[in-house]
Amino acid sequence: MSISTVSSPTIAAPARARPRRAGWRRHGGAYALLVPSLVFLIAFTYWPILEVLGRSFLVARFGAGASWGFGNYARLFADPRFSTAIVNNLIYAAGTMIPSLALALGCALALAETTKLTSLLRTLLVMPMMIPLVAAAALFTFLMLPGAGLLDYYLAPFGLGQANWLGDPSLALGSIIAITIWKNTGYYMLFFIAGLAGVPRDLLDAAKIDGAGALARFRHVTLPMLGPTLMFVGVIAFLNALTQVDHVVVTTQGGPTDATLLLLYYIYQQAHQNYDTGLASAATVISVAVLFALAVVSLRRMEQGIHHEV
Repeated sequence: MSISTVSSPTIAAPARARPRRAGWRRHGGAYALLVPSLVFLIAFTYWPILEVLGRSFLVARFGAGASWGFGNYARLFADPRFSTAIVNNLIYAAGTMIPSLALALGCALALAETTKLTSLLRTLLVMPMMIPLVAAAALFTFLMLPGAGLLDYYLAPFGLGQANWLGDPSLALGSIIAITIWKNTGYYMLFFIAGLAGVPRDLLDAAKIDGAGALARFRHVTLPMLGPTLMFVGVIAFLNALTQVDHVVVTTQGGPTDATLLLLYYIYQQAHQNYDTGLASAATVISVAVLFALAVVSLRRMEQGIHHEV
């Protein structure tokens, strides 16, 4: 009778932990390629932000040393021109966003189908976005010359000529708004055309079969499906309203009587004309905080809200 022996299984020795040097050797080339971008990002993005934040709390006094505190913010909120800039910027934002988005959406709906005619019209509407804002402002300066510009020439038969579009405090901000609408409508239209391409055709056909008219289909099908696009374009339009100032520099320089004084131009004046870097830094910090809060709120709403699954 033979007794078979059963060999006990061998227990493998635990593998040695891979040294960290192997990871550095494997990814060292990628890290080396990222280092220049990181250096430029720190030097031209994060360091200026920290420097502006520090200067906003550095209160300089004439004939005395500088001190730390909230003095720049106190002076900023006590400055009536800062309040004027905020009010003007809010009016400018509302006056540019609502007409621009409405016109862009209407043009996108009208030119959604791709034909030779719609392709030509799309190109004509998109052309203004290719023109730099400085050049567009210089062009409109000549168009709006009182008594000699093309705008007065064509409005004269209707009794509306001889208006000082950029020199009258009651018309200057509206003229700046008109330039911005002309410049940005075609740009926003591109986003809406892309959003319309994502609207399922089956839903529109089903609504049409149920007897829904064109307005009902737009209200109950197209517009809800365009919710994320509309919010995204709205955020871009608001950011443009706070950051675009080239046309103000070229046309009115914030005048007449601060009628076109926008927040960014106010910061420019304090920093480069009045050499008050503390006040300019405080205004910049507040502007960036508003933009950051707007971005956070919009992203959260887009994540929570308005994604439609078909």
